Amino acid sequence: MPDVRRLVQRQVLLVLGLTLIFGCAPKTEAIKLEDAGRLQIRGALAKGEDGLIIGHRLMEAGEYELALDAYYAAGLNQGLNTDVLSAIGSANLRLGRLGQAEKILRRALDEDETFVPAWNNLGIVLHARGNLGEAREAFRVAFALDNGASEEIRSNLQLLDAKLNNVVSEAPPDADFRLVRRGNGRYLLLGN
Repeated sequence: MPDVRRLVQRQVLLVLGLTLIFGCAPKTEAIKLEDAGRLQIRGALAKGEDGLIIGHRLMEAGEYELALDAYYAAGLNQGLNTDVLSAIGSANLRLGRLGQAEKILRRALDEDETFVPAWNNLGIVLHARGNLGEAREAFRVAFALDNGASEEIRSNLQLLDAKLNNVVSEAPPDADFRLVRRGNGRYLLLGN
């Protein structure tokens, strides 16, 4: 009986998600282009492609709204696991939806408190919201969990330390904080 319940829940989530993703947009020229992108996403998903991979490609292309749609679709297929939540949070961050990004990244960390990309990206959100102490702690945790292996995380921590200590660093004052995700792609988020 639990399998039937899960199936029904999944179908309800799918209908709600598709309604939110595909059904609520007014028809302007920009929205029509976005709708075409959504149709391509649906086609790729129907062929069995992974929504996370599609979303990552869209993030690299700067199509953050479409990436968010793909990540939601991945959530419908895979469940809202740490990877999916972190990806959704990162897309919201790129879209400037800092409150949503923070909430979702924290939820990802509730699922797996050792997930390095979520810690780093939460640090970026906190920095953007002016919570520098919390941002430094998030970068520090990410750096420690990663054993200092990620140059992006090291750079983020150094940039924030320089800002907190009011020390002139080798990096220019408009240096970029870097968004981190699983995989080998890099996303840059311009710092303040």
